[in-house]
Amino acid sequence: MRIPGKQRVRDVVYGLYERRVARSFTADQIPRHIGVIIDGNRRWARAVGNPVSSGHKAGASKITDFLEWCDEVGVKVVTVWMLSTDNLTRPAEELEPLLRIIEQTVEELTSIGRWQIHPVGALDLLPAPTAEALKAADAATHKIDGMLVNVAVGYGGRRELADAVRSLLLEEAAKGISIEELAERVDVEHIAEHLYTKGQPDPDLVIRTSGEQRLGGFLLWQSALSEFYFCEALWPDFRHVDFLRAIRSYAQRERRFGT
Repeated sequence: MRIPGKQRVRDVVYGLYERRVARSFTADQIPRHIGVIIDGNRRWARAVGNPVSSGHKAGASKITDFLEWCDEVGVKVVTVWMLSTDNLTRPAEELEPLLRIIEQTVEELTSIGRWQIHPVGALDLLPAPTAEALKAADAATHKIDGMLVNVAVGYGGRRELADAVRSLLLEEAAKGISIEELAERVDVEHIAEHLYTKGQPDPDLVIRTSGEQRLGGFLLWQSALSEFYFCEALWPDFRHVDFLRAIRSYAQRERRFGT
């Protein structure tokens, strides 16, 4: 009987601390766009002796929680990196279950009916069922007036830049513009118009879990002026209070935007 009592005390203390952190920032200090690198699913599963797929399932269920937290505080855009282009080279016994989990997660997010689900990534590199699931989610939610959720699947920052330049060249060539003319007129805005996230604000805050302190190719162009927050928790263990701490850290910073 003592253990439940101690648990209740911990829950009360945790709740008080969580509310204290939430009061440490105001609505005008909330990032407009948050990018999140969900890392640590495999380590989380291996730490308890479970199959890697169990970590991916636990991580997938955390995505909905994270989006709910973002929506609650007024974030407008969230980009969730679920699968990189490098991940596509993983062994089939790990990749195929992961792709099924991603498909199911995207379908579940679509069924919530509150958010725009927008795929970002090289869909042509994905198996047909996964690409179709992403396209269907986009089509089913694009008219929803809610938070925009970019689902980054088959995403790589270098691949995105190569695709953007390729798209730009093809578009200008179709207009009859020569390479020489294009070289003289191309600028930052021209390239930005061909990114997967074209028309969206760049991320104000990028969060990465599991203690790793690197971008790994996530939103290379868009994150040039972003703030970064690295959290020790593995993604399935990422809590609401960890999210609030990230927002608090962002709110306490003086953004200089490269100056």
